[in-house]
Amino acid sequence: MKKLLKVILLVAVTLTAYVAYVNRNAIDMTARQKILKAFYPVFSGINKIFGLNTAVLVNDKKHTPVKSLYDIEVVMIDGSKKSMADFKGKKLLIVNTASDCGYTGQFDGLQDLYEREKGNLTILGFPANDFKEQEKGNDDEIASFCRRNYGVTFPLAAKGSVIKGPDQQTVFRWLTDKVKTDGMVNNQHGIFPNISLVRMADS
Repeated sequence: MKKLLKVILLVAVTLTAYVAYVNRNAIDMTARQKILKAFYPVFSGINKIFGLNTAVLVNDKKHTPVKSLYDIEVVMIDGSKKSMADFKGKKLLIVNTASDCGYTGQFDGLQDLYEREKGNLTILGFPANDFKEQEKGNDDEIASFCRRNYGVTFPLAAKGSVIKGPDQQTVFRWLTDKVKTDGMVNNQHGIFPNISLVRMADS
């Protein structure tokens, strides 16, 4: 029994030290956020091994949207407005994000991708609190958190809803329009082949 307790204590101390090391430069992060950041690589590895959340959905029927995506205007996290037409002709990765979920660590990868592919790819993040209340902060808090802890410089929209409902972000309403996509919103081949949608949230 004593040996088991020693092992448990050693594991707990080791994990605590690991979390502290990974988050040595973290600013204003909750304990939960620090733990999630530290163990995100584990979540990511499990997903890759078992093929979780890897489905690619396409608009095989090539339905034409009633309204062009480029007619939509987005309110950005700083309160300014940006037309989706500004992204015309560019490859665009649309991501719904959250600061307090198991996949928050993807901010590192997204920022790295944004910097590496600048000029070839644009990333547009949409903070949302739709999934288990994983984005409770306001726009200023979200922007500060992303910038200070992950160095995020890719554009972020104002916090809103990405799921079906009266408050759904206009871009996501367009992406999930069943007339156009039959509910399939990833890689809109045949309509806007440069646009992909991914989800950071795990549920």
